[in-house]
Formats: sequence, C-alpha cells, structure tokens
Amino acid sequence: MNLQREGSFYGWYFKCQSDMGTMAVIPAVHGTGRGRTCSLQIITKEEAWTVTFPAKAYQRKGMRIAIGKNHFGDRGIRLSVRIPGLNAVGKLNFGPLTPLKYHIMGPFLLVPFLECCHSVWSMKHTVWGSVRINGKLYTFRGGEGYWEGDGGRSFPKEYLWTQCSFPEGALMLSVADIPLAGFHFQGVIGVVLWRGREYRLATYLGARVVRRQNGLIKVVQGDMELEAELLERIGKPLKAPVSGDMNRIIHESVACMTRYRFRKGKQIDLYVQTDKASFEYEYPD
Repeated sequence: MNLQREGSFYGWYFKCQSDMGTMAVIPAVHGTGRGRTCSLQIITKEEAWTVTFPAKAYQRKGMRIAIGKNHFGDRGIRLSVRIPGLNAVGKLNFGPLTPLKYHIMGPFLLVPFLECCHSVWSMKHTVWGSVRINGKLYTFRGGEGYWEGDGGRSFPKEYLWTQCSFPEGALMLSVADIPLAGFHFQGVIGVVLWRGREYRLATYLGARVVRRQNGLIKVVQGDMELEAELLERIGKPLKAPVSGDMNRIIHESVACMTRYRFRKGKQIDLYVQTDKASFEYEYPD
C-alpha cells in the first residue's frame, strides 16, 4: 500500500491475554491531507490511550514495525512510552505463530478500491514477558496472543468484530457493511481454530448472516454455524480511520463476557463462554 497517498492507513493489532490481564496494542501509520503521521494505541480492560508520533518515527522492514523506541513484529513487542499520562514499558516475546492456510480475504484480496482490507497473521501463539502501564504490571507466562492487520482508506461505517483464544483453539469473526461500485453488501470473514483444524466462514465461501441484533450475530455456511453474543458492554474509546485520518471514535471491549457457539453438522458442537473475549459492535441498535 502506498502510504504516501492521502487518505490511506495501515495498522497492526496485537492482543495478549492471560489470567493476569489482557492488553492490546495498535501501531499504525496514516496518510492524510495534513501529511503522513503515525500513532500507537494501547487498550486494557480499564483504560485506553492514544499517542501520536511524527512520520519520521515510523519504520518498517518486512514483518517488523518500529515507532520511535517501540518495536512490533513476529518475535514480539517492546514498549517504551514515557509521556504525561502514560508510562508503558516492557517486553513480550512470542512463540511460534499460527498463520491461516491462505489469506482471510480470499479472492476479495484482488478486488481494487476496497474500503478496508483485513489480514490475520497469527490466530494463536504463546506470549512471555511483562509490561508495566502506569504502575500496573501485566504479566504473561505462556499467555495467548493474536495478531491481525488492516489497511485501506476507512473502517466500515457499520461492523462487528470479535476475537478470543480458549483451550485448544481460538476464533475471530468480522461482519461489515461493504461499499463496492455503488452497491453495499454485508461481508463476512471468520475463522474457528479448533484442535489444530481451521474452519473458515466467509462471504466468498457462501457465508451469510441470518441474525444480528443487540450484540448478537449468527452466521451460517453450509453445515457450519457460528454464533457470538456480547454479554457485557464495557468498551473503551479507540481512534479509527476515515479517509486515512484517525478522527473517528469507536469502542472496543478488549476483555469482556461473550458467548460463542460453533457447530459443524453432527461432528462439532463447541460452546465457549469467557470473560476474555474482545468485541467491537459498531451498529446503531
């Protein structure tokens, strides 16, 4: 992506969860009408922070990003932020990543002019280390990590996104209003990783939404069915891009009570209720 172009953005999302706490970190770069800038967002169950940096602070080499003294990539995260209101310092190391069999966007990856393109770099990996944020210590001793990315012009006007790791698996699901060539459709991308197998639900595979209301979503595809329900809304404000400019406020619950159910024919009936799920529900209902 040409981030010198006005109205574009690119960012990564790292989530680390454990019994000791959950945090997410979002390094991003944006090309706006005022020039190129970059930012770092940190979110916990209790609070969220946004730090802006000059464009020259951003560097990327392959699958590694640096924003000032903060480093992100396939091996882990190093944070070093000391500004009024935020002191976040620490290092997290990642174990082997679990990438998808092929890109989550499938054939839509080849469609030009999409508003937003999503990537999943690792569905699940171990996390070791600690980060101290304003005096509170977040420790991960074999914690569970997740890594995704987004790039394009803007986040969808209306969308739902959720992610969680759990024993023997992990899942992510995104449903969004997609504008394309003057039309709109409801796009679905989702993956359930269960006991070493990948089960994918996507619009390009025939997935469709059969129910959505009040924090509940139900998607079906052939003999598969995935249902997610947000049971508590404790979202913290984050900034999201509109034509590359980070001036939209969304709300994410980085660790909240959510119920999931995944069924595949008569072979699998997986039920998970957890307080470690991440959820964004940007619909008006």
